Amino acid sequence: MASSKEYLEFILEQLSDLQDITYRPMMGEFIIYYRSKISAYICDDRLLVKPVKSAVAFIKTVSYERPYDGAKEMLLVEEVDNKDYLTGLFNTMYDELPAPKPKKKKN
Repeated sequence: MASSKEYLEFILEQLSDLQDITYRPMMGEFIIYYRSKISAYICDDRLLVKPVKSAVAFIKTVSYERPYDGAKEMLLVEEVDNKDYLTGLFNTMYDELPAPKPKKKKN
C-alpha cells in the first residue's frame, strides 16, 4: 500500500520548525531528509525513523517495524501529532545519522 500525499504533507507540516527538511518519493513511499541526511521513511502512512541510539532513548515506547519486506527494521513514531516531540526527535538523532554518500561522477 502506498502512502498518501496528505500524510506526507501532514508530517512535513509537523517538521516545519526544522531547517532543511526535504523529501524524495520512492516507489509510492517517501524518504525524509533532514539537513541532507536520510532521517525517516513514510511507508504505508507510518513515520519510521532510523534506529540510532539517541532515537531509541528519546522514544518512550519503542516499536520496531520494517518499511517493506526485506528492509532493515526502523523505529515506528506514534506521536506524530506532537510537533515539539517530532522536532526534538529529529534534532536529537541528527548527529548519529550517517553522512550522505558522495554522488558518483557521470562519465
